[in-house]
This record gives sequence, structure tokens and C-alpha cells, in this order.
Amino acid sequence: MVDGRRVAVGSAAYLIELGVDIGPFTDPIDTLAAKARTPVLVAVDGQPAGLLGLADPIKPSAVGAVRQLSKMGHHVIMVTGDIRKAAIAVAGEVGVDDVESGMLPAGKVAVIRRLQAQGKRVAMVGDGINDAPALAAADVGIAIGTGTDVAIEAADILLMSGDLRSAVTALELARRTMRTIRQNLFWAFAYNVVGIPIAAGALYPLSGVLLSPVLASAAMAFSSVTVVSNSLRLRRFIPTFAT
Repeated sequence: MVDGRRVAVGSAAYLIELGVDIGPFTDPIDTLAAKARTPVLVAVDGQPAGLLGLADPIKPSAVGAVRQLSKMGHHVIMVTGDIRKAAIAVAGEVGVDDVESGMLPAGKVAVIRRLQAQGKRVAMVGDGINDAPALAAADVGIAIGTGTDVAIEAADILLMSGDLRSAVTALELARRTMRTIRQNLFWAFAYNVVGIPIAAGALYPLSGVLLSPVLASAAMAFSSVTVVSNSLRLRRFIPTFAT
């Protein structure tokens, strides 16, 4: 109530639910949505009284981040609470082809569950309160550092800035780390497969050679040094979007 008058502000669906006739605003709503604006309607005493077009500026880093994620083989989907036309307009500007619009928090979680049921691993990037359930449901939740505390608490990874390209860097570093781990496991396994039989005297029947405990200890230490040295190569990691 404002000065004794009942004022309602919200989406078209909300005002329709209140019984407000939004017919006069149909064309202006479509015009705003086509310009990537989210229409917000105002009704006074059950009658349409105003229309606002809200826009969340697209982050300059979004286009580059989406392009690089696609190059890496990731399927990028925009899941938003905005109406369909506004969502498609924004997606077109940043280069996203797949759009899920009009999503409440439960709807975002449902999208993630559907993708997971298809056998896909899902990473969710978000910053708002409405994103928190989806961040928790995803295989990897990535929160933007400039986002809400609720989103940050629900995520697995926190980006220290609002630059979306940091999400690309996080995924690149994760890939590089997993590749290094696999390399270390391979070399450690191969080293032991060869070294343990020799240390046990496998060569003695053929050549009379036995590996002394001192050399065996040195060889074991060398194995550890090899694995650690390979891991230290991660310090030279250079992301695509180096700053």
C-alpha cells in the first residue's frame, strides 16, 4: 500500500496472477525484450500504470569466455530467470546458442539434474541468491567473487574477480592438473614395475648382478624427485587469458 493505494510491481506473469489486464503493454513488452531488457510492470489499484525496462550490463569478458569454452569442447547453456525474448537477445550478443529462460531456482536445478541424467558432467557459474541451489546441485559450482554470500557458500570454486574468463582459467588449470596426475601415476607405476623385480634379484640368475640397498634407496628417491619435478611444471602454467 502506498498512500492508501494498492501498488504492485513485478513481471507480467505476476500481474496476471493478481488479475491485472496487461493487454495495453503487450507490444511494449515485446519491444523491450527484443532489446535485451527485462520488462517490469507497475499496477495501481489493479490497473496497469507503468512499464520499466531493466538491463543487467553484459560483462565485457563474457564473449571471450563463451568463445573459449566452446573451443575447449564445452556445451555452454544460459539458464536465466529472464523472459524468453530478452534471454535470447542477450544470448545472441555473447554467442550462446542454447537458452533456458524463465527459470526459478528450482527450474535451474531441474535443468542440471536433466543434464546429469544424460550422463553429462555439469559446471554451473553463478553469482546470485537464485543461483545457489543450482551451484550446489552441479558437479562443479563456480561462484563469481563479486556475487552474493549465499552463492559463494554453495559453490566449490570461488573466482576472485568478476571476470568470467577466470572460469576458463580454472577449467584449463584443472585439466592441466589432472593430466599431470595421470603422468605421475604412469611413471611411478612403470618405474616400480621395472625397479622392484631388479631390486628383488630378477637379474641375478642371468648375470649374477644384485642391486645394493644403497642404489635401491637412491633409485627410490630419484622416483620421488621425478614425480615432484613433473608436478612443479604446473608453476609455469600460462592461461589463455593471461593477465
